Amino acid sequence: MAENKVTFGLKNVRYSVITDDGIKLTYGTPAALPGATELSLDASGDAIEFFADDGKYFTADNNQGYTGKLTIAKLTEAFEKDVLGINDSDGVSTENANAKIKRVALMFEFDGDQKATRHALFNVSLSRPGDGSKSKEDKVDVNTQELEFTAAPDPYSGKVKTKTNSKTTPTVYDSWYDKVYTGIPAV
Repeated sequence: MAENKVTFGLKNVRYSVITDDGIKLTYGTPAALPGATELSLDASGDAIEFFADDGKYFTADNNQGYTGKLTIAKLTEAFEKDVLGINDSDGVSTENANAKIKRVALMFEFDGDQKATRHALFNVSLSRPGDGSKSKEDKVDVNTQELEFTAAPDPYSGKVKTKTNSKTTPTVYDSWYDKVYTGIPAV
């Protein structure tokens, strides 16, 4: 298959709760997070520069992952419970200040002119979303919720992000959302 010339769209957002045993990260079964409207990723980490002998003596990249924002129509109750630690009792969802937000792998895809590119971020820490609404007027504006996040390197393997490409096998591509793909060896 040929490479994509362009990408567009966002769909099939999934999250997978991380378990960290102090030796490696393991991932739960991916769950759907429908209603994604926008996702942005900004590279994190500055270049390292060392000066000696009256000039730039050494430079290196400092890959600290990404910072980003995911905009969703409305977070699912399962996501609120699984990731944000919101307790559901007697049909009432309650946020507790002592709840710990869980880290996740975040999976999604961007469509392309040839084939959708599927992505996975391995070690994502999310912030709590805001909430709000406004009165209806002559038209209805649908509310959204924003999740700001940091996608850090896996502390054990160094992996940050993986994605499919024009050479991805059908087996890997078709099973992308069954589990978090970790088949790439650490560098």
